[in-house]
Amino acid sequence: MKKALILVALALSLSVPVQPVMAAELPFTIIAGDVLQITVWKEEGMDREVVVLPNGDITFPLVGTVNVQGFTPEDVQDVIKDKLKNYIPDASVAVSVKAALGHTVNVVGQVGRPGEIIINRRMTTLQALSQAGGLTPFADEDDIIVIRRRGNQNISIPVPYGDIVSGHKLDRDITLEPGDVIVVPTASLF
Repeated sequence: MKKALILVALALSLSVPVQPVMAAELPFTIIAGDVLQITVWKEEGMDREVVVLPNGDITFPLVGTVNVQGFTPEDVQDVIKDKLKNYIPDASVAVSVKAALGHTVNVVGQVGRPGEIIINRRMTTLQALSQAGGLTPFADEDDIIVIRRRGNQNISIPVPYGDIVSGHKLDRDITLEPGDVIVVPTASLF
């Protein structure tokens, strides 16, 4: 403990900035369920709100059906602009995500408010558990897992909850992905 305090004092005296280690932010990608606002400037009737269908498709006037699964909003702008060039040369297209309804995770088990959480920004397991009302007194914090779909199979990722909340193993606070399920089991009575 004494060594840690000395190191902190030394770092402060040397004016060394202490920065938390952050995971690289990945670009936002569109998935099924997201709601997009698409506008073509100065074109009446070309301002639409569209929902990304379960197969990743959207439909837009003069463009038809386009699969946007995994695209960024900027990618969708480029695709629509390209498909419109025969009808509207130099079209100015804007695409924004009105609601990231496809970007959800589920929290089940011994939490205050189990259910679905929309992740409209980078979110970790600890943040999702907090948003779900925290653990109940009956939760088994040693056996919390994240179930993640990879291809045709589910993988189970253990969450060392006790270590994370005590400030240890902070790198094990998993960044969630859409579709993840956090399972908080009930503690055994014996």
